[in-house]
Amino acid sequence: MRRSVVLSLFMGFAPPAVLAQQSAPVATSTPVKLGGYMQARLAYQKDLGLTATLNRARLQATGAIATNFSYRLQAEFRTGNVGTGRASVSLTDAYIRWSRHALGIQVGQMKTPFTREYIASIADIETLDRSTVVDSIAPKRDIGMQADYQAGKHLLLVAGVFNGEGQNVTANRDSTVLGVARVTVRPIPEVTVGANVARYFGDSTRYGADISIEHKALVLRGEVVAGARDSAGGKNDRGWFALGGYKVTPAVQLVAKYEDFDREAISLQQANRAVSGGINWFVVPATVRLSAFYVSRKIGDPGARKGALQTQVQVRF
Repeated sequence: MRRSVVLSLFMGFAPPAVLAQQSAPVATSTPVKLGGYMQARLAYQKDLGLTATLNRARLQATGAIATNFSYRLQAEFRTGNVGTGRASVSLTDAYIRWSRHALGIQVGQMKTPFTREYIASIADIETLDRSTVVDSIAPKRDIGMQADYQAGKHLLLVAGVFNGEGQNVTANRDSTVLGVARVTVRPIPEVTVGANVARYFGDSTRYGADISIEHKALVLRGEVVAGARDSAGGKNDRGWFALGGYKVTPAVQLVAKYEDFDREAISLQQANRAVSGGINWFVVPATVRLSAFYVSRKIGDPGARKGALQTQVQVRF
């Protein structure tokens, strides 16, 4: 009874379009599975004071449609913006996916397969926010079609064609498309290496590479990402980040990160460099996580460095 009520509410809020999600599980049964997560954050910065935000609140439903077919719907519940902004619900993911053996094809709105940090759920990454270079250059969610092929445990190929207009825009206004491809190689179980490229045909090209090392309590990750506009005369947006994490106990993880991002084609004042460090406490593994991070960021050239203390509670269900 409780599941039926929650699902009815979710379906009432969600738009009628049927869209898609990368890395969707292959469903083999008909029951609807509900899930989601919420993130509540408290931040302090000098001259701005204390700010409380509901960072994210998402609800998802997944299940099987028929043999080899599955679906996923996810909506984000948003609080109102400053002033007179109203609370709203926005469709983030929804897919119809066909899969057979190592091949999968899905159609609709999904995360484009570009950069490891973006493809990973924000609820799974070690820091509270994604890197500036990833947020700025990755194409993000779009509407289109994608295929993936898993060659054993060591190789994953993903490629897709999208409108190039972004999330929840159902028309291709300029008639050009966005093509994205990614390859991931795992030479040994502890190491994953990836590379990706995206082309907004007639506009720009984006590319990057990443590495992830996980061994027992240690995590090391890094990415290099760049974007070249056809009209920018060879000056690229570019940046990188490096992250290290170590679990001092099974429930407590220490994390440090450095990130660097430049947009010379626009202005030297777009330079963005940040150092962050913090702790993740997995109060209930896979369900409740408490985090506290200090982020020191310098924007511009020479720029002024400012620090912020951020705390967050995350609950998955």
